[in-house]
Amino acid sequence: MAEKRIAIYSRKSKFTGKGESIENQIELCRQYIRLNLGEDALARVLIYEDEGFSGGNLQRPQFKRMMVDAKSGHLSAIVVYRLDRISRNIGDFAGLIESLNDMKISFVSIKEQFDTNSPMGRAMMYIASVFSQLERETIAERIRDNMHELAKTGRWLGGVTPTGYTSEQVQRVTVDGKIRKSCKLKIVPQEAELVQLIFATFLETQSLTGVDTFLLQHGYKTKNGKNFTRFAIKGILTNPAYAQADCAIWNYLEEQGADLFVEQESFDGSHGLMAYNRTEQKLGKTNQIRPIEDWIIALGTHQGLIEGSEWVKVQYLLAQNRSKCYRKPRSHVALLSGLLICGACGEYMRPKLSKRENVAGEFIYSYVCEMKERSHGQRCNIRNVSGNLLDNKVLEEIKKLPQSDRQFMRYLKQGEQSIRGDREDNYRQLDQLERGLSEKEQEINALLDTFAKAGGSVAEDYLLKRIETLHGESEGMRRQIEELKKLTVAPPMLDMQFDLLQQMMTCFATTVETMTVEQKRAAIRTCVQKIVWDSAQVHLYLFGSEDEVDFSEQTDSDEPLGEDSK
Repeated sequence: MAEKRIAIYSRKSKFTGKGESIENQIELCRQYIRLNLGEDALARVLIYEDEGFSGGNLQRPQFKRMMVDAKSGHLSAIVVYRLDRISRNIGDFAGLIESLNDMKISFVSIKEQFDTNSPMGRAMMYIASVFSQLERETIAERIRDNMHELAKTGRWLGGVTPTGYTSEQVQRVTVDGKIRKSCKLKIVPQEAELVQLIFATFLETQSLTGVDTFLLQHGYKTKNGKNFTRFAIKGILTNPAYAQADCAIWNYLEEQGADLFVEQESFDGSHGLMAYNRTEQKLGKTNQIRPIEDWIIALGTHQGLIEGSEWVKVQYLLAQNRSKCYRKPRSHVALLSGLLICGACGEYMRPKLSKRENVAGEFIYSYVCEMKERSHGQRCNIRNVSGNLLDNKVLEEIKKLPQSDRQFMRYLKQGEQSIRGDREDNYRQLDQLERGLSEKEQEINALLDTFAKAGGSVAEDYLLKRIETLHGESEGMRRQIEELKKLTVAPPMLDMQFDLLQQMMTCFATTVETMTVEQKRAAIRTCVQKIVWDSAQVHLYLFGSEDEVDFSEQTDSDEPLGEDSK
């Protein structure tokens, strides 16, 4: 760009008709530029819009794009309608202003009439940002006060209920004779027995893997009909909702610094626990468990399933396992991780390295079905496949592809286009979901503020019902976001990268011996969609082709693919 441009940045937290809209913000900034810098400057304007994003942090797509342009030297100034459109966090804001000063980029806020070109403008801007952060922290404190009010009731606020419980609506009559409705957890006997079995099995095996194997071998499923994972098992074992409120768990929670919003005498073992403010919800990220000192603990109206002393023992065991946990290094030899699928059960097969060496001095490894290993062969008993031999055979097949350049390049191009198209579609869906989730979270926060002011009025029941509905919808959207995040981890190849890889693959047969393991993996993933092992044959599927590569003509080795075959 021969001439530097002026950026207009606008942001709005949610899609409503209240406040200054994105369009109004942009138009007011345009008018300021026209009046102060002239029509020529207006012709050099670039516009960046973030709608549906909070000012609590700088994780916004258009803001990031603007900063990339700024660092590239394309901008001379950034103009906003109001200071808090950039950020409500003083730390983020101060860092931003320092960065812009270093890049010799002016920052103008037309509402407050601040301009960083002058020392007084910079000082006043810092002061105003302090008040913006104060407002944000005041809102957060008000939300926590609302949680304390909710903790008095011990009610279930909605969303996905823990395994072992379902949500039940109850009525109560207040002192003024009005009927109030709320929700509480109700035990589901069959699920409750499974939860108790999970705790008992963990106390016996003292291992998440041991519980996982036990549940798989006996065919136990989650409430959604899926196999349990160690992540799901740990979620059950650490959930305080299952604990009976007795003196043992009181002592544990007090020792850990939790906010116990109930008298100690009430911990008589007749109720379960409710932990408010237990999870930290961030847009586009998996919910994180907060430190126990941030929890607000109250007595629930439901019955606990696990004795407090047992629940506490489980927490100490989990902490002990975590402290001595040793992660086995990944094998850097295997090439087909994430591509090889078990033809019997559909699970991925992962490499398992042995300490033995073959005649070439390479460590011998095999691919093992994850379901077979986790269930100790009870849910799947497919034969393992020799990793050394299979990797070599796949490489031999890829070497053949350039012999017919036209067909090979078609495979390569179609594979790249398929990946690019899928990911672009995923990015669009992800953007829509993140915007929708942000909108719902904003509405929940607003309803919590209103709920705290309702003061036992008729509106309280309607507000609670709406909060429960929104929470359930938000959880569903978070799960969809996480699934899409997994599909968009790696960005699609740039055109230049693709051209270089295309050239490299053309001479793959002559260069493969000099490639690193990482380069070989990249080359395989460029043209191989998936590989299926059915215990007798290997089926290799290429991008852009509905046909599978036939291994039957391979006669360069008499060694069987199945390492345990006869």
